[in-house]
Amino acid sequence: MFSARSFAHSIAEAPAAKTAERLPEWNLADLYPGIDSPQVASDLAKAAQEVAQFGKDYRGRLESLAKGPDASVKLGEAVARYEALQDLLGRLMSFAGLLYSGDTTDPARAKFYGDVQEKVTNASAQLLFFQLELNRMDDAALMAAASKEPLSRWKPWLEDIRMEKPYELEDKLEELFHEKYISGAAAWNRLFDDTIAGLRFKVAGEELAIEPVLNLMQDSREETRREAAQAIGVTLRNNLRTFSLITNTLAKDKEISDRWRGFQDVADSRHLSNRVEREVVEALAQAVEAAHPRLSHRYYKLKAKWFGKEALDYWDRSAPLPSTPAKRYSWPEAREIVLEAYDGFAPRMAEIAGRFFEKNWIDAPVRPGKAPGAFSHPTVPSAHPYVLLNFQGKTRDVMTLAHELGHGVHQVLAARQGALMAPTPLT
Repeated sequence: MFSARSFAHSIAEAPAAKTAERLPEWNLADLYPGIDSPQVASDLAKAAQEVAQFGKDYRGRLESLAKGPDASVKLGEAVARYEALQDLLGRLMSFAGLLYSGDTTDPARAKFYGDVQEKVTNASAQLLFFQLELNRMDDAALMAAASKEPLSRWKPWLEDIRMEKPYELEDKLEELFHEKYISGAAAWNRLFDDTIAGLRFKVAGEELAIEPVLNLMQDSREETRREAAQAIGVTLRNNLRTFSLITNTLAKDKEISDRWRGFQDVADSRHLSNRVEREVVEALAQAVEAAHPRLSHRYYKLKAKWFGKEALDYWDRSAPLPSTPAKRYSWPEAREIVLEAYDGFAPRMAEIAGRFFEKNWIDAPVRPGKAPGAFSHPTVPSAHPYVLLNFQGKTRDVMTLAHELGHGVHQVLAARQGALMAPTPLT
């Protein structure tokens, strides 16, 4: 078929703030005990074997099953097996990806991630025929089978994937696109992630990773924000050729894919993935742009006035207001604020969110090589989500914790729908 946001007021105080408290790190053992676990090798072998058998059992046979006796039962069995394979492959890829995101500069993790990605891609390429054959079926025959149990459970998924039918290619081309993704777009995306994680920004004589220097952009002291902003500019400028090559290559890769699939507009493939019409997105964008003068423009004028300036400098955009008291939230304080807010809205949500703290499903510290930003990864329905943060104690970090736990709660509740119907579009 796969985000974190008051430390000290000055750069000099920042190192002390980093060691002020121990933040939780996630325990991925619910997926696999470790890189060298025999269970990883066993599941990779199991996936390869079961994928091959699945192809022997169903390739070229789905339409005849749909038109034959007990169509709903036989197709239901096929979809159930397909879903189980997606869960198994997703577990392997989730473990490798989460482990890698914890330290993208660790050679052992990078190699493990690459090895698993290659094997999972090889296996999943052999499953492409399943959706393609389902989408080539006669609508009436497939929907008739889907109106009865057990296939009716997956009717929403069957209807959903048929939206992709006009843009699908013949089997061999789909396999080629799928297999080349590792050495194409995925490789360039990984180069971007690795490069960002490895960047260092010199501020007041100290080499900082991207998350700590972004944190300084919210400092209450202008000289600190300005020096951080200028350091970001210097480092990004020094890496301009790399980022330009990545961007241009990915843009061309997308242009080729869109052209072959028949997408008319650069954003149409994203609209399809989001399951939203182009007209809806364009109307939203136009409404937001029309509101800029009375909202964002007006706000920035007011903020400039509060800062005693004619216009804000770019390093002032994320600065706290002059009247905002300096406050650094400890991890226990952040947890209490978020869980109390959830409990006030729905106690069930607070109970589920509490599991993330109790069971070490959150990775909070800023570490060298760690992926920047924050996310909640759903992994697979047979396991549970994990949340990555880069927690530094600011108000934004508390809000990000609440935001990502919202995704996490939703992912826990959606897991009962299974690997095919639990995922949601970005919208």
